[in-house]
Amino acid sequence: MEMSKVFSAMAVSADGYVTGRGPGPGRGLGDGGMLFDWYFDGDTPSRVFGGFKLSEPSARVFDALAGRVGAVVAGRNTYEDSDRFGGGSPHPAAPLFVLSHRPAPEMTDRQTLVTAGIGEAVAAAREAAGDKDVALMGGGVVTEALKAGMVDELVLHQVPVLLGAGRPYFQELPEHVRLRLVEVVPAPGVTHLHYEVER
Repeated sequence: MEMSKVFSAMAVSADGYVTGRGPGPGRGLGDGGMLFDWYFDGDTPSRVFGGFKLSEPSARVFDALAGRVGAVVAGRNTYEDSDRFGGGSPHPAAPLFVLSHRPAPEMTDRQTLVTAGIGEAVAAAREAAGDKDVALMGGGVVTEALKAGMVDELVLHQVPVLLGAGRPYFQELPEHVRLRLVEVVPAPGVTHLHYEVER
């Protein structure tokens, strides 16, 4: 049986940021909220996320990725910036695993705190995902998983804006990570760049 894949699909500015300045609880992405405009600026409803209306090409890419997700691993900053996902998960059907070295406030039955590192978090998420894939959220989590050689695919939903500051998608890596471009889908307000991580 083929092992489930581990991937990240995040909205990112053209200069590599996944938030703007001043992200945090109650402030979301700070001044980078336009990174999510393409979720709502089309006329094609998402089949996975209620309330999302995307352009047709974005809906096709977004729903194909969302349909793969069986569990999500997010970092503590992402969890807090997103107001703890309202006690749920960033995905309507997938459980959330929060990677943090700090104790977390009370979590719900859809949320699990993992303090033992990225390997444990991905292993727990894989078990919960069954035959579906594991999605990673947050620059720190993606970077740690890349360092550990655990990431199979990266999708950059690249929004044509230079934010100038914020939280970067990728943090410092000890060595080069080579990517192979699988697909490019241009869409209104965003370009979807799908890469496989070469090993």
